[in-house]
Amino acid sequence: MIATFAPISLDGLVAAAELLTRVDRKYLLPAALLPALMAELPPEVRALEIDGRRDFGYRSVYFDTERLDSYLGAAHRRRRRFKVRIRTYLETGARFVEVKTRGSRGTTIKNRLAYAGNGHLLGAAGQAHLEHVLSGAGIVPTGHTFHPVLATHYRRHTLYLPGCGSRVTIDTDLSWSLPDGTALSMPGHVVLETKSAGGRCDVDRLLRRHRHRPVPISKYATGLAALRPELPANRWHPVLHRHFSPRNHHETA
Repeated sequence: MIATFAPISLDGLVAAAELLTRVDRKYLLPAALLPALMAELPPEVRALEIDGRRDFGYRSVYFDTERLDSYLGAAHRRRRRFKVRIRTYLETGARFVEVKTRGSRGTTIKNRLAYAGNGHLLGAAGQAHLEHVLSGAGIVPTGHTFHPVLATHYRRHTLYLPGCGSRVTIDTDLSWSLPDGTALSMPGHVVLETKSAGGRCDVDRLLRRHRHRPVPISKYATGLAALRPELPANRWHPVLHRHFSPRNHHETA
């Protein structure tokens, strides 16, 4: 169904809905439901298209301190929590250091910096960017080195909803891996995320009509909790039990 939507360019999408400060709502859905849901979207929806492609590969390497300040901030729902990653766009090879912090009323603020390294080390520029963003948000994990903790891979479609100025991302072929090679994948599910300046968008309302509710899932924190069960993870226990149990994912060593 995504192939039937008219295209929008990356520049057009950024101009219409960059949404670096936004409210995110995430849904974990069986992949088999997507065609029917897409068929109910308004006809004016646009699909991101670059060089004739509509699905794009992403690799994100998440960084944390030795005491897992980023992970524990999410696990304990601390107000001043943050997330740090190097994101690679697989088709183009472009990479960015991205630092996410929390704003007022539950908004997410994303700051990004073009990155020229190998994707496994922040480097001097990435470290300086990280420290600048965290300092501005009142977060000072001083004296602690950030190192890679988790990698994620997935394919992504992005939709633009002109009626409410929102974006929707649909991530498929999800997989996670630790630095030691331990990995898991979830081929039968997708993470659908709505990104809006404030209230619910058309897709949120559509999913609500079909009795789907947002879930507390973070590709970083929930994936790390699934692969490292010794970590505190009460916040994600229902999602972990329902979707990340051994019968629902494929593990590799």
